[in-house]
Amino acid sequence: MSAATPDLDLSELESGMPALTSAMGAVLKEAAAVCLSDNGHPTPVPLHQKRSSGSLLLQWPPATDAMKRTYNDMQRTTELGACGIAILVVRKESGLTVVEQSRKGTGFDYWLGPDDDESLPFAKKARLEVSGILKGSNSQFNYRVKQKLEQTKASDSSRLEAYAVVVEFGRPVVEVGKR
Repeated sequence: MSAATPDLDLSELESGMPALTSAMGAVLKEAAAVCLSDNGHPTPVPLHQKRSSGSLLLQWPPATDAMKRTYNDMQRTTELGACGIAILVVRKESGLTVVEQSRKGTGFDYWLGPDDDESLPFAKKARLEVSGILKGSNSQFNYRVKQKLEQTKASDSSRLEAYAVVVEFGRPVVEVGKR
């Protein structure tokens, strides 16, 4: 019996994207691996999609002792790991990828656009706000999704779609909100 092919592989982050160097992709991959490992998940693991009631099979490399020591600040590690998973989930669901990191105070984390170098000067098609929870309740998760969608209103002058992705590593579960 052969193993199922994963829908998402965190190692893909190391391939880079218009606004994600391979080095930063490796950081996001390792942070997510530490969060998933910290919660005792095997690889691959079903990543439940709250809105669709489906799941994506998520694969990642094992978290080594060195990685666990490197990413010992679990609050920061959770933020980084959630970004890695969110980038892959949004790319899979929308076909958009990160084309530029936004600046602080904009109400979102990344600009999204097509994965096409030729369109980069005009690539900003949507906004992405990400949040991570290491281990939380349903009410915390639902509140965070609502909060992050509200946060994107600060940049509504762009008149572009906004995605808010919340990743909870304890179950693990993801929700992609869109407005």
